[in-house]
Amino acid sequence: MQSDSREPLLNKNLKAILALFITVVIISLILFRNLFFHSTYLLKSFGELSVDPAIAFKNNKPTFLEFYAEWCEVCKEMAPKVSDLKEQYEKDINFVFLNVDNQKWENYIRKFEVNGIPQVNLFDRKGNLKYNFIGKQEELTIKKALSNIERELESKEEILNSEFSEIKKNKNNGIAPRSHG
Repeated sequence: MQSDSREPLLNKNLKAILALFITVVIISLILFRNLFFHSTYLLKSFGELSVDPAIAFKNNKPTFLEFYAEWCEVCKEMAPKVSDLKEQYEKDINFVFLNVDNQKWENYIRKFEVNGIPQVNLFDRKGNLKYNFIGKQEELTIKKALSNIERELESKEEILNSEFSEIKKNKNNGIAPRSHG
């Protein structure tokens, strides 16, 4: 008879432990939801806050174009790194994010031959494709490519500026366009 009275006590303890466990899991999910769902949120916000690609390719700025999907685990993993890059470079570079599940972007998906995601394409300010990355990339790799695009811009500006200063120098020295020196 004593074993019968212990059985309900064990059931009560088991139920209490199970209820405590479920409560801890629910509280953890609530407290750490940003940690668990942050990447998914970032991907959604990328799509919502993205520069329209038609504008990006016409505004004379380099363009970072990423093809992604909200269900893509690698896209989610890269999202915080891409967000950091966006914060660092968004004044000088367009950031365009196109969800491959949105049929609105089908023409871009075909044009840039997207066959794996995430796919990051980097364009110079004239819209020429300079870099193409497919799959998981290290932040440093993309950062170097963005820096190269920026340096290209700066070096072209320096060359233009030095040419203009050379012309002024020649005019000040009285050299005629047809003279040899």
